[in-house]
Amino acid sequence: METGGVRTDRLGLLLGQFDQAREMAQVRLAGLGDEEYLWEPVAGCWLIRRRGEAVTPRAFGPGEWVLDKGAPEIPASEYAEVARQAAGGMSVAKIAEDWSVSIERVEEVLAHTGEPEPDDVPVTTIAWRLAHLHVNFAGQWEWTFGERRADPRQLVDFTPSAALALDRFWAVIDRWRESVGAVTEEQLDTVGFSRYPYGSDPDDPYAVVLAGANLEFIHHMAEIALLRDLWRTRAGTPE
Repeated sequence: METGGVRTDRLGLLLGQFDQAREMAQVRLAGLGDEEYLWEPVAGCWLIRRRGEAVTPRAFGPGEWVLDKGAPEIPASEYAEVARQAAGGMSVAKIAEDWSVSIERVEEVLAHTGEPEPDDVPVTTIAWRLAHLHVNFAGQWEWTFGERRADPRQLVDFTPSAALALDRFWAVIDRWRESVGAVTEEQLDTVGFSRYPYGSDPDDPYAVVLAGANLEFIHHMAEIALLRDLWRTRAGTPE
């Protein structure tokens, strides 16, 4: 369905949002160099690091470079999502499995009242944020349109080269966009059309999964854009 040359069906709206966000992100990522890509603006950042030099307990990757990842937790910013999962009929045990935390931790979150305390989380670098998105989109493609076998944590060969990382990332995004563009109305409503194991994809209609993927792309690219602005200021060449 189109109005004024613009698609207004569900898939059309989701694709249009993603395409616009992607266009903006490509402009904002132009000229990214290796030093900026790996820049740690404060102490204790999460980054990509050589295997054996990682500072986090669950760092992962198939090659020489691994992506920092901390212990499992439900951040305060996700308390509302946990409440939605429970309200939607998901058991406490399944929620705990979904977040890789204990049942007791889920019960604590569900029993929380009032405003949660702000999360004490590390700052993540441009390299980390881009790699995180790369893993998500590679994994969700594999577990939706691929063979649904490969461990998502082993699909991306992380690199300290900004140019190489971007080339690989946009290739994955191109493949994702092409496959999503062929999804049918029936598939949009299919619960478990995506079987991506890290998240609630198997329990959600695919339209919900796509909306979540768009949100993930948009918010991490906005963070990357801010880090680029801070880098230019630090380098003494603000625009």
